[in-house]
Amino acid sequence: MTTTGFHLTGAYAPVHDELTAFDLPVTGALPPELTGWYLRNGPNPRGDNKHWFTGDGMVHGVRLEHGRAAWYRNRWVRTESFADPDLKLYNEDGTRNLHSSVANTHVVNHAGRTLALVESSLPYEITTDLETVGVYDFGGELADAMTAHPKICPVTGELHFFGYGSITAPHVGYYRADAAGKLVVKQPIDVPGLTMMHDFALTGEHVVFYDLPVVFDRASVGQGMPYRWDAGYGARLGVLRRDRPEAGVRWLEIEPCYVFHTLNAFDTPDSRIVVHVMRYDHQWWVGHEDPPASLWRWTIDLAAGTVTEDRLDDRPGEFPRIDDRLTGADARFGHVTGHDVLRRYDLHTGTATEHVFAPGRVPGEAVFVPAEHGEGWLLTYVHDAAEDRSDLVVLDAGNLAAAPVATVHLPQRVPAGFHGNWLPDA
Repeated sequence: MTTTGFHLTGAYAPVHDELTAFDLPVTGALPPELTGWYLRNGPNPRGDNKHWFTGDGMVHGVRLEHGRAAWYRNRWVRTESFADPDLKLYNEDGTRNLHSSVANTHVVNHAGRTLALVESSLPYEITTDLETVGVYDFGGELADAMTAHPKICPVTGELHFFGYGSITAPHVGYYRADAAGKLVVKQPIDVPGLTMMHDFALTGEHVVFYDLPVVFDRASVGQGMPYRWDAGYGARLGVLRRDRPEAGVRWLEIEPCYVFHTLNAFDTPDSRIVVHVMRYDHQWWVGHEDPPASLWRWTIDLAAGTVTEDRLDDRPGEFPRIDDRLTGADARFGHVTGHDVLRRYDLHTGTATEHVFAPGRVPGEAVFVPAEHGEGWLLTYVHDAAEDRSDLVVLDAGNLAAAPVATVHLPQRVPAGFHGNWLPDA
């Protein structure tokens, strides 16, 4: 008997056609100042594959212009391994071919380049029309993978990121590119094992790394994701000073857990570091059912050498986002996606408001777009199960419970996917 993984059926199933459609129908009224591109990445395998995380990357984009939905496009990211599926990520000698990539996790823009990312490989540059330019290695300066969750400092314009996946030590490297895109910091980070380090945190003064007990497992190679929970590995947060990266990382122990995604982090006036994350009690623990993530706060006291861990909500959620202009600062609001709900947390008061979608309508990650007057909007793709199609929905972030401001009706389903961004016109 054969079974088909959830990631190949229903809302997750890949679409087979690359479409271009113009002048999309809209219910409601698009705010005229929403002029730019909403791009979101996700896996769209061309054939059978064993895990949701490993499908070929496809970017789905909508162009909004002065109150109209100008076009929708979807395109595979045409990496070198897309053209040559036999191009392996790891060579026989254990070294990596960093051009081999599914480029399926995120889309970010920095220093005039739009990059499709997956954490196992180098970035691939694409255009806002979703055509693939090619692999990008910062002018030959980056010889490591790049996380799919880089952070752009809104004060300096610097791009902070890390890479992991080298079988030989150091397993992790920290990197920084200046506002013009020049790689200016390369700092090895010592960790005891080959952990799956998916995300990290940035504050005005610090970088925080997560060394958590999901570890490379050779026995799982070829069976999907080659990582498993290791109950004996331990869990640590590593703090690095932005002004002295060469001084290395200070590690502080926490309770074993796993984190895919950071909401935000900031420094406090009393010299503590606060980190908000979507935390799992465990992940990929053989013989155990993994629980959903929920919102937690870590407070790092560097003077005492301790971390206080607080669960802020027991409701499940994922794909946390803030107003990116507040990255590394004390952002008051954070937005999280649930099964049929978008939730807005007031991190100062501990309260939350929700937008609950109609039955059968399931949102993805919601990206915050600031407004010239007022607060801003949340943009998300929403799958409608009854009609098996998708919409781009625009919500008023300051009045989340209200009906959508606008709904852009797309010509096909957008498969459940990962992350994206709003790229405003310059």
